[in-house]
Parts: sequence; structure tokens; C-alpha cells
Amino acid sequence: MTRVLVIGLDPAKLDGWDPAPVLAAIARGQDRFDEHGVAADYCLVALDENPAQAVADALTADTYACVVIGAGIRTHEPLLGLFEQVVNLVRQHAPDAAIAFDSTPEDCVDAALRWLR
Repeated sequence: MTRVLVIGLDPAKLDGWDPAPVLAAIARGQDRFDEHGVAADYCLVALDENPAQAVADALTADTYACVVIGAGIRTHEPLLGLFEQVVNLVRQHAPDAAIAFDSTPEDCVDAALRWLR
């Protein structure tokens, strides 16, 4: 089975956010992966808990055909350094994996499928 890793921010560990809507969107996104027969693992990182190590650990836990980097990491200007780290960690630990970018937790599968077809 094709396997995808989704890397994003853990909404339950962000100050000032109600995580419930984001967690529900992540669950709907996971359901969409299931509908397409794609196995998806999630690496949701906390900014104050060594996110680079969490990403490296996730990348080495399995072999991935594609790694989807979430918009929360990619589009938030203060996280540019983390975004660069994540891209370089993917290159280092999963050099054969395609890299894709989503816009929402629900379109992760669309981002991955662009590279898995």
C-alpha cells in the first residue's frame, strides 16, 4: 500500500486556538486518504517540543512515497526557518519521497495524489 506522511502543526498545542475544528478537519482528511486507498501517517508537531526531531523520527519510522507539508508550517512567515528545516529533513531522511503542499487538512490527499499518480 502506498504510504504518505503528513507533517503539520499540532492544533491542540497552539496557544489561543480552539483545536476542535482543526482536529475535525484532520479526521475528514484522513477519511479521504482511506477512500483513496492511501495509508497516511501524521506527524503533528508542537513548536516548543523540538519539532525538527519529531519530524526526523517520523520520516525514519517508515518508507514514504510522498510527504505532505501542511500550510500552517509553510505559509506562516515566522515559521520560515522551521519550513526550511522540514524540507531539508525530508531530503535527508526520505530522498525518494515526493514533496507536496496542502492548503487545508482536508486537501492533503489531493496534494499527495498529484505526485502519486
